[in-house]
Amino acid sequence: MSSELAAERTLLRLRHWVFVILGGVALALLPWTVYLSITLPAEHRSAHWDIVWPGLDVAIALAIAGTVVALVRCSAYLPILATAAGTLLLCDAWFDTLTSNAGNEFAWAAFEALVAEVPLALFCFWLAVDAESLAAARRFVGRASR
Repeated sequence: MSSELAAERTLLRLRHWVFVILGGVALALLPWTVYLSITLPAEHRSAHWDIVWPGLDVAIALAIAGTVVALVRCSAYLPILATAAGTLLLCDAWFDTLTSNAGNEFAWAAFEALVAEVPLALFCFWLAVDAESLAAARRFVGRASR
């Protein structure tokens, strides 16, 4: 058996187990989510609320900054960083709106989500999907300007 064939078989086995494990986790999360929705209280006080939100915002800022650096450098990490930034932005929109009080607080959170966080997240996801064509275009423009 050639080394390429052995490597391919190993990769197939690995993919199989990743499929089994991740599929099992996804299935197990369904009843867990139902259980949590039934048993969790409607309200909860947190001792570290003042750290949670700034921490999330720092993570978002770092992910967006990393995305910008990866874009400028045509880095292979662009899809990963852009996906992380988009995901964090969606999490921020979700938690901002669902943890806000009714009235002006909710209106402001919904406005920020619809005008800033969700559109920026979608832009990040587009960057992640289109990273290869962006890199190819930059290489083409770089060659043409020489």
